Amino acid sequence: MSSPPTSYLDLVNACDNFPYIGISRTPYAESPDTVFYQLLLPGDSRPHGFLLPSVVAKIPWTSDFKVSAPEVRPRTVQVLDRSNGQDTSGACNAAFIDVVQKAIDVEAFATLNNRRPSEDFRILGAKYQPVRLRRAAAGLFGIGCRGAHMTVYTRSADGEIKIWVPRRSFHLKTYPGKLDSTVAGGVRADESPFDCIVHEADEEASLSEPLVRQHARACGAITYVCTSDAGSGTEVGIMASGILYVYDMEVDHTVVPKPRDDEVENFYLWDVPRVKEALFRGEFKTNCASVMIDFFVRHGIITDDNEPDYLDIVTRLHRSLPVPTTSAA
Repeated sequence: MSSPPTSYLDLVNACDNFPYIGISRTPYAESPDTVFYQLLLPGDSRPHGFLLPSVVAKIPWTSDFKVSAPEVRPRTVQVLDRSNGQDTSGACNAAFIDVVQKAIDVEAFATLNNRRPSEDFRILGAKYQPVRLRRAAAGLFGIGCRGAHMTVYTRSADGEIKIWVPRRSFHLKTYPGKLDSTVAGGVRADESPFDCIVHEADEEASLSEPLVRQHARACGAITYVCTSDAGSGTEVGIMASGILYVYDMEVDHTVVPKPRDDEVENFYLWDVPRVKEALFRGEFKTNCASVMIDFFVRHGIITDDNEPDYLDIVTRLHRSLPVPTTSAA
């Protein structure tokens, strides 16, 4: 964000910042219009990701992929099924492992070393599960990425909401020093969003599993499509589809989040006006600002009566994604 936001809609725009164009048509488009390659899984005509031509050109493709010639429309990256239908998910997983490792070996993208090497994301909507891709490469392939965020809050004696807000450690490669959701993490391929919340709450905030399982409440999801920036930990300018499952947990004054790992500097207990000040100073990580705004909507802090952009905000927090989220055709 080049200048401080002046409205909640500015903050939502900073997260959901990819133009509202027909993304599914970009593999057919011509420069100077926006152009992508579509990622196709075996036996499925639906694009599961969108890759920039510059990324396609740098990836050292293996024989498990068929990349269309530059003049062919639509532009496609097709994963081939070497199992001939015997183990399609296994064939896809092996193909992704090999090509990502080859890209690491030739140092095609420095950002491939920004995440834990063992951490995978699920490719949403695949007809055969689980299809996995290394988290660090998820942005390069433009797949939909799942995250889970929980806002932990308490109430004063007079009922005033106060929110536990963490500051990210300054040594992190992604958004160092920014404010975050109380608990947040990427949802690994082999876990549910709630499982992610449970272990991240323990690792990041020293909140016990029994406490979280008893008191955390699922509150839906927000979705967005963004263009990656310098703080994202991946190549700048790629398109990413985000799905954030949101949770609330109300606690009493005896529950105090404390950093356990090295990803959080400290936690602040702030009232709503103080959180608003930080939002409008641009202190929050962009998608965490949207999570906080969604919390404000759900708790009646932002309403149609006090916010002129209310309907735009609510709509933009739930953008239709260009990739499938279900295996149904």
